[in-house]
Amino acid sequence: MKNHRSDILFLVAVVLTLWIAWTVRDVLLLIYVSALFAVVLSPVVALVRKINIRGWHPGRGFAIVFLMLMLVLAATVFIVFALPPIYGEARQFAADWPRHLVAASDELHHLPLGVKIDPNGLEKYAAEIVGGAGGLFLNLAGGIFGLFTGIILMAYFIIDGENAFRWSISLFPANQQQRLASTLMRAQNRMRKWLVGQMVLMASFGACSLVVYYALGLKYFYVLAMYAGIANIVPIAGPISAVLIACTVALLDSPHKLLGVLVFYAVYAQFESGFLSPRIMRSTLKLSPIAVIIALALGGSLAGVLGALVSVPTAALVLVFADEYLVKRKQAGAAAAAAD
Repeated sequence: MKNHRSDILFLVAVVLTLWIAWTVRDVLLLIYVSALFAVVLSPVVALVRKINIRGWHPGRGFAIVFLMLMLVLAATVFIVFALPPIYGEARQFAADWPRHLVAASDELHHLPLGVKIDPNGLEKYAAEIVGGAGGLFLNLAGGIFGLFTGIILMAYFIIDGENAFRWSISLFPANQQQRLASTLMRAQNRMRKWLVGQMVLMASFGACSLVVYYALGLKYFYVLAMYAGIANIVPIAGPISAVLIACTVALLDSPHKLLGVLVFYAVYAQFESGFLSPRIMRSTLKLSPIAVIIALALGGSLAGVLGALVSVPTAALVLVFADEYLVKRKQAGAAAAAAD
């Protein structure tokens, strides 16, 4: 009876903990994202501390304050200079896209299956979809407070991250602490490398798209370039969707612009797959495309944009733990059985 009572109490405690965690999931997600970026930026602090100015080396506090100021400055520059044209083009895109789509559907009526297309329905769905995209920009613009809160939390994680790490490890049995710490450190290195590499690839794709779209005189080039950079986090499907949207916008304007977009993507795909990816991502944790897509779908469904942002690094973390505690355990068991 005593054992059953303790089991019931333990189950109730677990359920209550999960309910509380779900209730405050937005706060926990912000803390998790801040910790994740603290892991990525910690080496930057060490790099700043290596600066030598006539024998003077910056202290840890100075390096962290300098890094935070640079992040705040970058966020401010983006909000002041980049966000207004992006938001303006997003609103224009939301206003024009349903009309363009209906015009394109009228042309499709000449095809055998074109008679089945309902222009009114297309206009309605297009307005809803793009209106949601415009709402996303409003949410981003209204999330400035959350951004600066995350920066402050990230600073605290960089300052006191080692103590927090040791305290977390101390909660586990003593005979498992060393193995757990080693696994977490390996996961940290892999996640950091993946995040940095993926951010470089996304920034490269977005920047190249911005330059080419601007040179071609493509409408909504801010929005299209930003989408191309963000979509590049999804293997295969992301770049293809960026190609399709950009080609559709170009086709509605000029066949020559469509040809320019196709040539750009053909050249860039070869450049990224043959030069960038092998050098940037060679030492990162390998995740299959299906694992990335599933992780993004689950993260986006559970926690929206932030959930999608941290979903793939979290999948990398889970994969490292699975390798350490499942794969190696089976290999050790198989080796022991063979020895017997």
